[in-house]
Amino acid sequence: MPERKLDVEHLLSMTGHDPELADEILDIFRQQSDTWGRMLDPNLPASQWADAAHTIKGTALSIGANELAEACLAAEALGRSGLASPVEAAVVLGDVRSEMTYALEAAARASHALSKPGLRASKDSNS
Repeated sequence: MPERKLDVEHLLSMTGHDPELADEILDIFRQQSDTWGRMLDPNLPASQWADAAHTIKGTALSIGANELAEACLAAEALGRSGLASPVEAAVVLGDVRSEMTYALEAAARASHALSKPGLRASKDSNS
């Protein structure tokens, strides 16, 4: 499985350089991913999985999971086109689920990095 990284600097900029808030956002992403994953079902109407891809894309962009956002963009476009065959839907949604797995692993690594004492101490000294 290829290793993906989150753009932690982007995540920190989105959270006012607050590592605790950044970690909380990553935790929300991890909690919601199960729900989103169930919505990425090619047997559902295309509008539903396209909406799910759109939601995941926004979250992915906010946490710096750029590969996941790109996969979601492709799925959303296909779903909204009205031209998705069941096979195409399964392939594109499989790509989103794969990228979500990579992003979850990257989020765990980023949470670990954000919990390092030096990062938290520098935030506390800036408060």
